[in-house]
Amino acid sequence: MGTATLPQSSPASRNLHPTSEGEVGSSCQYLTFSLGGESFAIPIEHVREIIEFCGITTIPMMPPFLRGVINLRGAVVPVVDLQARFGRGETPIAKRTCVVIVEVFVDERAHMLGVLVDAVSEVLTLDRGRLESKPSFGSGLRADFVDGILNLDDRFIVTLDINKVLSVEEMAALVGAAASSRPEQAP
Repeated sequence: MGTATLPQSSPASRNLHPTSEGEVGSSCQYLTFSLGGESFAIPIEHVREIIEFCGITTIPMMPPFLRGVINLRGAVVPVVDLQARFGRGETPIAKRTCVVIVEVFVDERAHMLGVLVDAVSEVLTLDRGRLESKPSFGSGLRADFVDGILNLDDRFIVTLDINKVLSVEEMAALVGAAASSRPEQAP
């Protein structure tokens, strides 16, 4: 299994939106990836590594966005299909399909999750001034999933609020709802 480990960022870079004039000129880094023919980005500080897709163990009775689990150096890591999480059907597995391992926090505890994407594009280092506020009109995603828009002059890339997209509490509630909505099987 091929992996790529990304550099850890400093805690000071975790604030994505400038809060003072001194921060406006500072830079931020985003991992960009494609999903369903569209480009998205997440702050690099959430990304731990990128691994080549080499199969997922499915778990029965899970909602479509939870594709299964992988073994990451002995740890069981759930894999979320972002395409399905956005209500757009499953991500087809192709040559460039990969799993981005991200870290989200719940009650100050770190949780590792895999995110299935069509392909990883690049790591962008940009001036914070290129991050626009999220639009007030639709982007085809839930408004709380969108953190902002990267303005790259020739194109825009939607930045995701990974803590909302991968909300462990919300996904657990959806998993519970999916399990309880299935008819019970006769013994």
